[in-house]
Amino acid sequence: MSQENHRFRRATVLDLGSLTALCLLSKQSNGYDDAFMAQCLEELRVRPDWLEDEFWLAETQDGELVGCARLRFEGSTQGEIATCFVHPDHHGKSIGRRLMNRLLESANCSGLSSIVLDADPNAVPFYEKMGFQVIDETPSGSIPGRFLPLTELCMSPNKDRTPSA
Repeated sequence: MSQENHRFRRATVLDLGSLTALCLLSKQSNGYDDAFMAQCLEELRVRPDWLEDEFWLAETQDGELVGCARLRFEGSTQGEIATCFVHPDHHGKSIGRRLMNRLLESANCSGLSSIVLDADPNAVPFYEKMGFQVIDETPSGSIPGRFLPLTELCMSPNKDRTPSA
């Protein structure tokens, strides 16, 4: 399916259950077992207050949810990519890049100077293509003793920072 066959829109309260299912399916596609996923369930459960953030989803023309991404504003100069998942059957179809570009456009318009992201280790190459750099590590919000790569994208003032990766 080509990228023209996907539409993008803001997430609504009616999408919460489907978004949670997508996040879990996408996360598990990285090879995580059921025990690991059980520990992540609460952290990946999409909540109504997340809709206050910049939260976009991608779907096929027939309404199948295939991706989502969320930018949380942390003050006036920094943001956080708090959610970014693509259905495993739709990897490699530019959905993640297009969702991220929407968030980066919003970050530019809001004047953010940087965006951070706690990355799944399996997703670091994707985020690096989007311009993020690993700067440290951060504790997992789900699994005690596990650490995730902390990445950052420094935004250029008054310049479009939407990569074409």
